[in-house]
Amino acid sequence: MKTPPPGIRTFNVWGQRLRVSEQGAPDPDRPPLLLINGIGAPLDLFEPLRDALADRHTIAFDVPGVGGSPTPLYPPTMRWLAALVAGLLEELGYHQVDALGLSWGGALAQELARRHPHRVRRLVLAATMSGWTSLPGRPAAVAILLTPARYYFPTYFAAVAPTLYGREIRRHPDVLRRHTHLRTTRPPTPLGYYYQLATLRRWTSAPWLWRLPQPTLVLAGDEDPIIPLINSQLLACAIPGARLRVVKGGGHLFLLLRAQEMAEELREFLDVPDGPEQPTRSV
Repeated sequence: MKTPPPGIRTFNVWGQRLRVSEQGAPDPDRPPLLLINGIGAPLDLFEPLRDALADRHTIAFDVPGVGGSPTPLYPPTMRWLAALVAGLLEELGYHQVDALGLSWGGALAQELARRHPHRVRRLVLAATMSGWTSLPGRPAAVAILLTPARYYFPTYFAAVAPTLYGREIRRHPDVLRRHTHLRTTRPPTPLGYYYQLATLRRWTSAPWLWRLPQPTLVLAGDEDPIIPLINSQLLACAIPGARLRVVKGGGHLFLLLRAQEMAEELREFLDVPDGPEQPTRSV
């Protein structure tokens, strides 16, 4: 068995093993930033953002069935996954975090904020939606999402990446190569991938978004093939006081492809004291 890289450990939460990574020194004046990734994606794909946020303590983990976290025996619900994350934070010794969810991870972040509001100080929802009530993406992108094939076949991933994530990724061949390596090195299990898909088929946040108490930042790309912009606009409208940032020309992976820019947006939202509501703007 290989020795895990520094900062990566395995925790057992309610009988479920989770691969977890912590980076950056803890800061007594602000909580850690919890990063929740998209469907099938291992925690390693957050590398560009975590590098840009090197001054901040971050936590990332592999969802059950992904990367180094084994597939559960039974299909999990979003509610169970949120409780699992809350249990992980308890194991790590953190009473409260700021939570950032990317794509599918945004759904889990919403559920965590709803079910365990004392655990989430501020919420960041990037390239995400409200579940089965949301407007679907482009048919070609949705068709690719229906299988985990892009995690197993590097040439296939390289071929479909622009269709799935948007034309922006063509301008970042280095990131594409790195993603190809990380995705195929730590792919999800087929069952784990379909378990994640299944959680969205029976989950929506639409009826209770208006009850979320956390200050919320919604980030969206206006050229996202998977999550049309209107979904982020609806989230921002439904969550009280939420702020929307639209990334011009941004595809589905703008958070990682424009890591430095997005890191500044996150610092502004997470570290600046609350004040009068700011108008919507693009970056």
